[in-house]
Amino acid sequence: MNKVLLVGRITKDVEIKMTSNQTPYCNFTLAVERRFKDANGQRQVDFINCVAWKQTATFIQQYFKKGSRIGIEGNIQTRSYEDKDQVKHFLTEVIVDAAEFVESTTAPKQEEPEKVMPQALPFEI
Repeated sequence: MNKVLLVGRITKDVEIKMTSNQTPYCNFTLAVERRFKDANGQRQVDFINCVAWKQTATFIQQYFKKGSRIGIEGNIQTRSYEDKDQVKHFLTEVIVDAAEFVESTTAPKQEEPEKVMPQALPFEI
């Protein structure tokens, strides 16, 4: 089984391109935070290359911009090609089957509630 579910942020505005037979597609990179922090307390980020086709591509281009949080479903695909110097390159990318909103674009961003430290209970010795 080859199934991928990712939630991350789009790294730059998405542009629709067309194949020679006028099929729309888009390439974009998704920044996905790792679950755990490193030794310095920072979260590492993986940058995942993604490709969407047809209606999925136009949906993503229309509703998501740089920095937008998006959820995608798809599968991993590998391919290779040779450049003009006959050097072979290998690519691994997610072929996006579906995309969905993860956060509201109209609701104002809520600030994190202020953390209140509990007061020490008085005691006598």
